[in-house]
Amino acid sequence: MSVRGAQGGFDRRAFLRLAGSAIGAGALCRALGGRRRTARADAAGHAARLIVFYFPDGVPGVSASGEPSAWNPTGGETDFQLGEVLAPLQARRERCTFVTGLSMGPTDEGSHPGGAKKLLTASDGGGGESIDQLLARTVGQAAPVRHLYLGAQANVSGASGDKHVSYVAPGTTVSPEDDPRAAFARLFQGAAPSGGAGGAAMDQGADRSVLDALLADVRDLEGKLGTAERAKLDLHLEALRDLERRLGGMTGGMPTLPAADCQSPRFAFADGSLEDPARFPEILRAQTDLAVLAMACGLSRVAVLQCSVHTSELVMSRFSGTPLYDPAFDMRSHQASHYGAAHDRAHREYAAFVRQVTWWVGQFAYLLDALAMRPEGAGTMLDESLALLCTEVSDGNTHRHDDMPFVVGGGGGGSIRTGRLLRRPGRRHGELLCALGRAMGASLDRFGQDGSGPLEGLLA
Repeated sequence: MSVRGAQGGFDRRAFLRLAGSAIGAGALCRALGGRRRTARADAAGHAARLIVFYFPDGVPGVSASGEPSAWNPTGGETDFQLGEVLAPLQARRERCTFVTGLSMGPTDEGSHPGGAKKLLTASDGGGGESIDQLLARTVGQAAPVRHLYLGAQANVSGASGDKHVSYVAPGTTVSPEDDPRAAFARLFQGAAPSGGAGGAAMDQGADRSVLDALLADVRDLEGKLGTAERAKLDLHLEALRDLERRLGGMTGGMPTLPAADCQSPRFAFADGSLEDPARFPEILRAQTDLAVLAMACGLSRVAVLQCSVHTSELVMSRFSGTPLYDPAFDMRSHQASHYGAAHDRAHREYAAFVRQVTWWVGQFAYLLDALAMRPEGAGTMLDESLALLCTEVSDGNTHRHDDMPFVVGGGGGGSIRTGRLLRRPGRRHGELLCALGRAMGASLDRFGQDGSGPLEGLLA
């Protein structure tokens, strides 16, 4: 099951009751005269949520001929500069922490699958629970949806096993939900997941607008809120309306099947359209918006966004309207990552790979911007959140597992120090995952196979 509630399915009425969490817990409690659960952390100084953003096939790291990494920032801890590949994060530089030098260990060095197994488990061969699943069952266990795992073409060609990065137990992955419409129905229409992969059962009101029902439930609440709180509520509802409109415009539209057809496990897929590489940017944007919206509504504290899979056959040159678009040159992600021994701009694969990784960074920047647009507490969701940008190897050409590329975005509710470059050569990446767990309020002294404690210098 890709979108899981604490007890399995998700109750629509529970969502309607929780919808007010986006306007701030204090105002809502005062308005209703009672207590409500929100997605904010239980204690001051902890992150309200963690979103892992995975992209495939590494970055232009240190080349085989010894040229410096085109990913790693240069300069000092606070006076560092971002290069071309990380340039999309310049506007959010002070709300990010850039971590270089970390190693995933020598086991399966040079292997994409080996890197994917270790990436979030910090254990050789995927021999452990991934940090997202651990946090979902601990600090996130009371959320209506404990773990939100959304993919963009992450199940193409029957991908499974080490193609997925979230581990519920040693050697056992789960599959992300690749269809934004199916995920939307589960989250916001109260449909219980069916037994089949990729499908969702829906109630007889599935063809009604989610907003129509939501507005009826919050009409009384609006009259009890002040001007500022009402403005925040309006922003939240308009974002939900916009998402519903956009999902409805996707091929096949929002599902409006009669009750008798609700058990069909593939109703959300329309003629294989969700596997068209040209639609990948649209699908990823919808999944990103959906993850942010679900967290704004207080539905979950832990999410993973998986973009494609390692050794990806995604033809990124078909992304119309992006700098990657080249109809005369079908360039796959994995193909471009094997750019050769040198950082040679005259080499078509290297030039394409730089553009590809820069585009991935831009999609992460969009996630941070989406969080920053939503008020929360005294600031925004970005101030209260953590977002981890990661991939399964360092240099895409050499498949190394050291000097791994990581970026942590967001303020984590004051739990981490941002606007910094942390160079930690040779340290294990489990230390970073441990620190993120601690920032979320988990009682973690160590994490991963080597029992790594929290990364020095990250936590405030």
